[in-house]
Amino acid sequence: MSRRNEFWGLVLLVAVCLLLIAFSQKEEPRYSQALKYEADTYDEADYHPNSSLTASIRDVVRMQQNLVRNALDDYPFPPGQSLNDYTMATGGRPVRTIIVTTWRSGSTFLGDVINAVPGNFYHYEPLLDYGIVQIRGPPHADSAISNLKNLLNCDYSNLQNYLQYGRTHNYLFTHNRRLWGLCDSFPQYCWNSTFLSSVCKVFPFQSMKTVRIRLRLAEELLKDEQLNVKVLLLMRDPRGTLQSRKHRDWCPGQPDCDKPNLVCADMVSDYSAAIQLQKLYPDRFRAIRYEDLCADPYQHIQNLFEFFGLFYHPAVSKFLDLHTKKNVGGVSSTTRDTRSAPFLWRSKLNFSEVQYIEENCDQAMKLWGYVKASNESHLREFNPLTNYTIQ
Repeated sequence: MSRRNEFWGLVLLVAVCLLLIAFSQKEEPRYSQALKYEADTYDEADYHPNSSLTASIRDVVRMQQNLVRNALDDYPFPPGQSLNDYTMATGGRPVRTIIVTTWRSGSTFLGDVINAVPGNFYHYEPLLDYGIVQIRGPPHADSAISNLKNLLNCDYSNLQNYLQYGRTHNYLFTHNRRLWGLCDSFPQYCWNSTFLSSVCKVFPFQSMKTVRIRLRLAEELLKDEQLNVKVLLLMRDPRGTLQSRKHRDWCPGQPDCDKPNLVCADMVSDYSAAIQLQKLYPDRFRAIRYEDLCADPYQHIQNLFEFFGLFYHPAVSKFLDLHTKKNVGGVSSTTRDTRSAPFLWRSKLNFSEVQYIEENCDQAMKLWGYVKASNESHLREFNPLTNYTIQ
């Protein structure tokens, strides 16, 4: 009997010891695994950090900071400079770029090209909550420019309308795939202004595209020397723009979107503003036609990246390889045969529709180098482009 008692006593002692050892070991949070993710296996386009309700904002931001550092391990920053010189979290100044254009003019494609750069934080359509309007002045100009500046400075503290809109329109954030990866994994923070401000500041590149402000207002951004933003005006043939808008249910019936006279008045205004900005900010302003970009995307993108101050990363070339050779997807797809995509309107519009647009766009087309169609047969085969100069 005594031996049996000794045996069970020993078993009990061992069990107690094992329990004490187990409780003395804290389980490593799942999200911390991401902090140890090996740089040589990291692919920013595919990786989504593990979700954990116990992760603090500071934990998630630190994790993202490590991911950015790993992604840019071989990025050739200028001599004498490093990642810390380009992130607001470390007292640096990001490379900031903004595309100014209008609806259905190729900006989603170009915005995604820039977003292919590792370490880029993409402010996609930051004025979506203003509706289908063109902002040319009062009553929206001041608030719109203020919002753009706040975003480029990673300050979400006074963007309540923007964030509230985003809660029910997720595509405000989904194009920023690096941020949306965090939203997927840490949904409790996705629309938190403190979190957004903090995580934005660990990215060295800040890109933005907007289709709702006219170029004249962008001068307020260029005047801000601390922002040091580069502005690109993207222009498109009004016949192609208006034909493309016919397929969008949000455009018909909206004057700023479907009226050729208003569309082309904006093109004339943008041309005048481009003359002024080119004189005042020759190193920080540039204009390009969508059709020219599509004719030779590789060369034009390399030139634009040099203008922006961005390295033409292999990820950008890979993106162009996948998105410029064939037509895939619907009307919002950015995968297009760029040789033909800008000119589909020649077969989609009849001659009377083209004439109506041209009658309202005579001055705009002359300024931006777009040729009129002579008749129905000419429409189907002519080259609608000629040279233009901003002077």
